[in-house]
Amino acid sequence: MLQLQGIPVSPGIAIATALVLDDDGYRIPRCHVAEGDAPAEWERLMRAAAQVAGRIEAAGRQTSASAGRETAGIFAAQLQMLRDPRLQRELELQVLRQHHTAAYSVSRVLSHFAHQLRRLTSPLLAQRADDVVDIERRLLEELGAVTQWPLQQVSGPVVVVAHGLTPGETANLDPQKVVAFCTETGGPGSHTAIVAKGLGIPAVVGIGPFIEQIDAGLTVIVDGERGTVFFDPDPATLADCRKRIDRNQSLSLRLAELRDKPATTIDGARIQLGANIEFPQEVEACIQQGADGVGLYRTEFLYLGRDQEPTEEDHFQAYQRVVRAMSPRPVIIRTLDLGADKMGQRQPSEPEPNPFLGLRSIRLSLKNQDLFRVQVRAALRAAASGHLQLMFPLVSTLAELRQARMLVRIIADDLIEEGIPCRTDIPIGIMVEVPSAVLMLDRMVREVDFISIGTNDLVQYTLAVDRSNAGVASLYQNCDPAVLRLIAQAVQVATAHDRPLSVCGEMSSLPAHALLLLGLGVRNLSVPPNSIARIKKAIRSVRMVDCRALAQRALELDSAQEIEALLADRLTVLAPELVVG
Repeated sequence: MLQLQGIPVSPGIAIATALVLDDDGYRIPRCHVAEGDAPAEWERLMRAAAQVAGRIEAAGRQTSASAGRETAGIFAAQLQMLRDPRLQRELELQVLRQHHTAAYSVSRVLSHFAHQLRRLTSPLLAQRADDVVDIERRLLEELGAVTQWPLQQVSGPVVVVAHGLTPGETANLDPQKVVAFCTETGGPGSHTAIVAKGLGIPAVVGIGPFIEQIDAGLTVIVDGERGTVFFDPDPATLADCRKRIDRNQSLSLRLAELRDKPATTIDGARIQLGANIEFPQEVEACIQQGADGVGLYRTEFLYLGRDQEPTEEDHFQAYQRVVRAMSPRPVIIRTLDLGADKMGQRQPSEPEPNPFLGLRSIRLSLKNQDLFRVQVRAALRAAASGHLQLMFPLVSTLAELRQARMLVRIIADDLIEEGIPCRTDIPIGIMVEVPSAVLMLDRMVREVDFISIGTNDLVQYTLAVDRSNAGVASLYQNCDPAVLRLIAQAVQVATAHDRPLSVCGEMSSLPAHALLLLGLGVRNLSVPPNSIARIKKAIRSVRMVDCRALAQRALELDSAQEIEALLADRLTVLAPELVVG
C-alpha cells in the first residue's frame, strides 16, 4: 500500500481503479503555410476561436447549473483571456506575418503565456496558467491538431490520476464515471479546486511528483476530507473507508429531511439561514434546500467575460428573476465587488501594483457613478417584484456610505420622475470586511438598515494575509482571536442599535464555526446552497447556552489553533453526526 498526502480541496471519499493521464503538454511541430494562404489560415483560426468561445460559454452555463457558485465566473475569465487583444495580436503576428500554421501559432503563443504566468511570484496569477492551458487544448482540438481527451471514452467508475487538470477538463468530468481525482500540482484556491467542489467530486491536489510510481488499474482511495490518497490499499483501510462512505450517504439522506424545517435551536432560538448565490439559475437550489432567503447575491457575473458592459435591462432581468422566485423571502443584492483590474470593459489607465488595496468594490462604483447608476436603477425596479435589499461591499469610511446612500436617493427620484415602476424604500446595508468598518460601526450603524460580515475579506485585511499565497496561507485563519474580537464587537454594536447582522463568508458554512458565531450573538447566517442542510442540522442539535459557553471559552484562548481544537472537540459532543470521521 502506498499512502500519499496532499491538499484536500473537495470533500468526500471515493474508491475506484486508477486512470493515469500523462502530463498535459503539447508539441505541435513548426509548420508554415504559403504566403498567399496565410489570410485563409487566419480565418480558420478565428472560426476556431469563435467555436471555442461558444463552448466555454456553454460550459459556464452547464457547470453553474450543476455546481453553483463561482464556476461561471471562472469560464467568464477564460473568455476574457481568449478575447484579450494582446493574444489576438500575437497570434496574428504568427500567422499573417510569420506564415505559421494556426495550430503551431496557438501552441507557441499560449505555451509561452502559460510559462510566463507560472514564473510569476504571485501564486494567484501563477494558477491562471491552467486557464491558458485549457484554452490552448480547446483551440488545438477545434483545429484538429490533437485528439479529444481520453476521459470522453471512459465507461466505468475511475479515479483520475494526473499531473494537473485544467478547469475545463474538471468541468467536463462526469461524476457518474469519474468518482474522484488526485493531482501532483494545484492548490486550494485554484479554479480547478473550485469546480471540483461545486461538482461534488472528491479531490486531493498538490501531492507532488508521484505518477511514475503508479500503474493504471490499481485500486485507489481518495479521501477529500483528510487529503490522503491510498494506492493498492490493504483490506483494513478499504473496510474503514467503505464504512465512512456508507455513513456519509446515510447522513445525506437524513439531512434531506430537514428541507422544510426551520433552523431553530433545541431551546427555540430561530436562526435565519440564507443562501449565497452568484447566478440567477442558482435560485432553484436555494428553494430546494429550504433557504430562508438570499443573504448574498453576487452580481459580478454580469461583467465578466463580456466585450460590452451589461445594460440596465441586463441587470433588471437577472435581479427580477431571483426576486420573483424567492418572494416573499428577502434577496440581498450586493453591488459590484470587482477591482478595476478585473473590469475588461474599463481597464485602469495605469496597472495597479496592489489591486486588493486599490480601486475596487464600492470605491470603483463611486468613482464610476454611471456604472453604479445602471446597477442601482435596475435594483430599484426589480424591488417592485418582491423583497429586495441593497448592500454596499468593502465600505471602509462613513463618507463612502453617505455618498452611496445619497446617490441611491437621487437615482430613486429620477425613476419616480420618469414614471418607471420601482420601490424607493428598500433596506440598505453594508458589508463589514475591513477593520476600519468595525471600529466606525457605532457611527455607520445609525445610517444603515442591516449589516453583513464578510469573513473572507475580514480575515485577509485583519491579518494582512493573501490566502492565495502559499508562503503565508497558514496564517489565514477564520478563528484567529483578532478576527473573533472584531466579529464580537460588530455584533455588540448591531445589537445595541437593533440592527440585523448576518455573516455570509466561508466561516458561516462550517458547522463548528457556525455554532461559534451563534454563541457570539449572530442570528443570521448565509451559506452556499449545498451547505444549508449541514448548518441547519448543527443549529437544530444545540442549545444557545452551549453556543454561548463555546464562544466565551474561545475568546479566552490565545491562538487560532487552540480555538480550532476547541471547536472540533465541542462539535463531537454537540453534533457528532457532522464530525468528519
